[in-house]
Amino acid sequence: MFSYIAMVMMGLERLMVTLKSKIRSLKMKKPYDKIEKSESMRIEIRSKKAQKLIQKTLKIADSPKTKAIVF
Repeated sequence: MFSYIAMVMMGLERLMVTLKSKIRSLKMKKPYDKIEKSESMRIEIRSKKAQKLIQKTLKIADSPKTKAIVF
């Protein structure tokens, strides 16, 4: 019985060593190559940010808590 338990433990140790080495090798590899943003991508990002800012501003301006300033 003891030898069976020892064999199972040795098998588990080998499995753990194998898994650890595979995890280490995965961490070393880059998952993807970084691409540079083109000018059109930058314009798209800026326009999306501007649209979000406009929506946020309009939401605040249309809220009932906002007081109108009369000149």
